[in-house]
Amino acid sequence: MTFIRGYLTKHQRTIVPVFAAIVAFCTYSCMYAFRRPFTAATFQGEEAFGVQLKIVLVIAQLIGYTLSKFVGIRFISEIKHQHRALGIFTLLAIAGVALLLFAVAPFPFNIVCMFLNGIPLGLIWGLVFSYLEGRKATEFMGSVLAISFIFSSGFVKSVGKWLLENGTAERWMPFQTSMIFFIPAAIFVYLLEQIPPPSAFDVTHRSERAPMTKKERKDFLGHYIGGIAVLVIAYVLLSVIRDFRDSFAADIWKELGINSAAIFTATETPISLIVLLSMSLLTLIHSNRKAVLVNHGLVIFGFCITGLSTLAYTGNLIQPTHWMILNGLGLYLAYIPFNVVFFERLIAATRKPANVGFLMYISDSFGYLGSIVIMLYKNFGQAHMSYRSFFMGALNFSAIAGTGLMLVSYGYFHKKLKH
Repeated sequence: MTFIRGYLTKHQRTIVPVFAAIVAFCTYSCMYAFRRPFTAATFQGEEAFGVQLKIVLVIAQLIGYTLSKFVGIRFISEIKHQHRALGIFTLLAIAGVALLLFAVAPFPFNIVCMFLNGIPLGLIWGLVFSYLEGRKATEFMGSVLAISFIFSSGFVKSVGKWLLENGTAERWMPFQTSMIFFIPAAIFVYLLEQIPPPSAFDVTHRSERAPMTKKERKDFLGHYIGGIAVLVIAYVLLSVIRDFRDSFAADIWKELGINSAAIFTATETPISLIVLLSMSLLTLIHSNRKAVLVNHGLVIFGFCITGLSTLAYTGNLIQPTHWMILNGLGLYLAYIPFNVVFFERLIAATRKPANVGFLMYISDSFGYLGSIVIMLYKNFGQAHMSYRSFFMGALNFSAIAGTGLMLVSYGYFHKKLKH
């Protein structure tokens, strides 16, 4: 099927962005079938070491996922392009075996299996995004990929919930869900390999993206450490709250009085479409410096939506369903730019040797480390508080702190990128 690559190369400016966006979206959506279905189960009444089993499983997977992010700072920034496809397939296979072991292993070894499941999955985003970065249409392609964070998480949880409603045991549901998506994942990884490398036109507008050396990583951070540090802190806030919402959405909906398999997809789909449109419009900004500054504004807008929607819900001005849609929209309007265009445009504006995987994995490693801390704090420091109340407090805090951090970052890069 090498004719696919030949056809894409011939029509690189027009066909490649659409093809690459769809294939990347489908590949990463399949990854979510290995990561998120277990959160559709409640494991009601089950405990581990005196703690709710679901909380322990979420933390165990999160620790593995976080560990892989720290590994990815070097691994993703250095990996050679010819090794990416095999890497994705191998990582998915390892994650699937871990879910099988989770289903059959006795307590407490099944908890270790969920930890092992998280380790390979944390590296897949960087491998998939490396096919898309450094192109004139990266915003569009990256936006479609990022929509998988929203849509696919809800979709695979709906699949998992459907399996539970049709008699699948909670321990077996994650593995069965992943197997539904395993063969499609292999097909989409093959199709990723057919995407031609960035053209000369792309390199001119966005700079070349190649594996980084240790010296290049130190040099890039040395020039922009002040702004990057502030951005990482803001991203940690977003990552912590988004991950909490994603992990305990079923519990939050239950506390809101809604318990339906379709609710995940029904609420996340409109969020996906709005975020996709917003991110795609950023391709209209030709100046990389201006795009970096506009992205600051978009993140601030997202923080504001989360805070204002929570205030409105607290004052009984909007319904619970509308609140969940709005806080999800605000979170993802602020979160997705980091995963799509923020670092992409920053690298393009500086023209320094770098790749998005390096900066993104620095951010993600601390983001998921923060998620672990919050999970532990919620369970041991605020165990009496409902998921809904804890989530509301976190939204209010992040709206204020995040807006302040992004204003500081805006001032830094407004001055720094003039030179």
